[in-house]
Amino acid sequence: MQARWHLLVVVFILANISLKAQDNGGCNDCPAFNASGKIEVRGVKERIIGDLSQPISVRIENIIRQMTLEEKVAQLSNESDSIPRLNLPSYNYWNECLHGVARAGEVTVFPQAINLASTWDTLLVKRIASAISTEARLKYLDIGKGLTYWAPTINMARDPRWGRNEETYGEDPYLTSRLGVAFVKGLQGDHPNYLKTVATVKHFVANNQENDRFSSSSQIPTKQLYEYYFPAYEACVKEANVQSIMTAYNAFNGIPPSGSTWLLEDVLRKEWGFDGVVVSDWGGVFNTMEAAYNGLDMEFGTWTDGLTNGKGDAYSNYYLAQPFLDLLKNGTIPESVVDGKVRNILRLMFRTTMNRNRPYGSFKTPAHASAARKIAEEGIVLLQNKNNVLPIRLSETKRILVVGENAIKMMTVGGGSSSLKAQYEISPLDGLKARVGDAAEVMYARGYVGNIDGSYNGVVSKVNLAESRSADELLDEAVNKAKSADYVVFVGGLNKNSHQDCEGGDRTSYGLPYGQDRVIEALSQANPRTIVVLISGNSVAMPWIDQVPAIVEGWYCGSEAGNALASILVGDVNPSGKLPFSMYAKLEDYHAHSFNDSIVYPGLNHQQIYKDDIFVGYRWSDLHKKIRPMFSFGHGLSYTTFEYGKAEIDKKVVQQGESLWVRIPVTNTGNRSGAEIVQLYVSDLKSSLPRPKKELKGFKKVDLQPGESQIVEFEIDESKLSYFDDKKYAWVAEPGKFEILIGSSSSDIRSKVAFELE
Repeated sequence: MQARWHLLVVVFILANISLKAQDNGGCNDCPAFNASGKIEVRGVKERIIGDLSQPISVRIENIIRQMTLEEKVAQLSNESDSIPRLNLPSYNYWNECLHGVARAGEVTVFPQAINLASTWDTLLVKRIASAISTEARLKYLDIGKGLTYWAPTINMARDPRWGRNEETYGEDPYLTSRLGVAFVKGLQGDHPNYLKTVATVKHFVANNQENDRFSSSSQIPTKQLYEYYFPAYEACVKEANVQSIMTAYNAFNGIPPSGSTWLLEDVLRKEWGFDGVVVSDWGGVFNTMEAAYNGLDMEFGTWTDGLTNGKGDAYSNYYLAQPFLDLLKNGTIPESVVDGKVRNILRLMFRTTMNRNRPYGSFKTPAHASAARKIAEEGIVLLQNKNNVLPIRLSETKRILVVGENAIKMMTVGGGSSSLKAQYEISPLDGLKARVGDAAEVMYARGYVGNIDGSYNGVVSKVNLAESRSADELLDEAVNKAKSADYVVFVGGLNKNSHQDCEGGDRTSYGLPYGQDRVIEALSQANPRTIVVLISGNSVAMPWIDQVPAIVEGWYCGSEAGNALASILVGDVNPSGKLPFSMYAKLEDYHAHSFNDSIVYPGLNHQQIYKDDIFVGYRWSDLHKKIRPMFSFGHGLSYTTFEYGKAEIDKKVVQQGESLWVRIPVTNTGNRSGAEIVQLYVSDLKSSLPRPKKELKGFKKVDLQPGESQIVEFEIDESKLSYFDDKKYAWVAEPGKFEILIGSSSSDIRSKVAFELE
């Protein structure tokens, strides 16, 4: 009996050890310290600072009282030095994790943000962010740096040529708000006492182009800021309690955000109640006094006095370094100013690396790979499917031809802040080959040559893209093979090289690069079952749209890209992704370009006037009936069909402060299971101020079996009926008539119902 008891004890201990070693992305109370109260994992020691029975605020004040001015100022850079006598560790306040942990060796690469946005699934986005923060936790133990990450990017996708659209959640402020909140919550976790990691929403505010980003000034009316460019930031502060915010490079209304009292103090801290750390982007500070007094806490990488960004740069020359210290010492700036900044900074340290109950992490797990594939599949958008050419019917197929450089090119490398070092990356070609197996022959032809450079910031692509054949030779090969294939899958689009989907430079053209249009047109003439798969983070011109039966937006889908795409193409997974931005035939159809005025885009003499106001994307199309998108905001096809019933509301008249409920039945009328994203828009039928014809105010994803129906419900409160009145400087819900529009996209409205606000 005693032996059995001893055996059970041993089993129990081993089980606990095993559980602690597993991925505990959702575990907020797993102990991370040994019996002595200290943690020492992979060389990282826990530091106990002050009396643990005291609140963090008291312990922080005790530290601040003991710090010298030099020590305080030294905390205001992206990598602060340790202070051994105070048991204060060093801390790195910079890393990236838009879709995986950067600068930390090999990791799981999840789909890029624009793919996440196309899922329209807040729970899935939160799950992915939680997985990323779990990998970040373990990476911290490996490299011993901080847990502050510069993500998510919640700027609006105002222009299709912006190099960083791939990092965003699209063109709509409501969709961006919901997904931004979900991502922040996933990164930071739900524990009341500590953060898994620190999220940094960026770039505050109106950073919507790379052209002239360091010196341009965006002229934006207050109403436009509050209704279009502010909502996602406000939501992340108020709902997700985001702990870090990064300012933009570009000035707005002539004032750099890093030096704007109105932006950082009046709006961010006083109106919204932000209590975290405000950081500048690299090189985003321009004046010591402004940075000291106007709400900035930390300065990152400002290259003053002719310095460059090399290792020899001396931080002492930066605006919040020696110049700031000098002004503190001579009394020009009171010490309380630096104390306030240090207080905000230390709070992050106490809630991350210096918290005793922080969880373990894990990375490169099967669970993370599965999650990466799941969200990639959910975000891929079926744009066009004439004659139901998709899915590929393997039982009727002998040969499939895959064409295009993007079928073999690594897309986890490059792009600026989005570049990652993947543990592995499944290409579209390899993914399709693995799925098809022996069912059919999968052939390949290059088709075109793009950018063969396969390295970025020390990360080297594992694919050799060198090519000696001419463009004509490559085209001839592809066309000849296409004639004998049952299906042709062209995998092209953009890539993450300079002036495509890449930080630091906007696209120079709206069309496809590298002569891809020529290849697609030739393939479509050679084979009527030509499928175009676009790998990109932006919309592109499609002059061949009427020549090909099927078009798929494949985005940048990370480590599992090829497997996810194959699942969609052969029908293992029913596509359910919806576009987070509108796609137009020509650049001139976009709001920022319709004015044909350089002061609107790209700017003139470092000035930009946002004449498009709040009418961006589908709002612009609604305002100008002659401008029709190729594919509307919210558009995305399925391999099944959905029927919408009649929308009903619980009251026809709503009083100020009340809510109403909207219900609508949705039925899967096809022969296979699928998911539909039901979208709700609100129209203010008669407003005192110019309003969009409709605005997205709700969405829900429903999974339905063939023949299954479900009642989808939405709550409409006063906030969803309000606009910002810049004269009153307040949100106003104006009495009058409203209409609720529910549909499958912004242009595919299935049911309407009216009500009145008194």
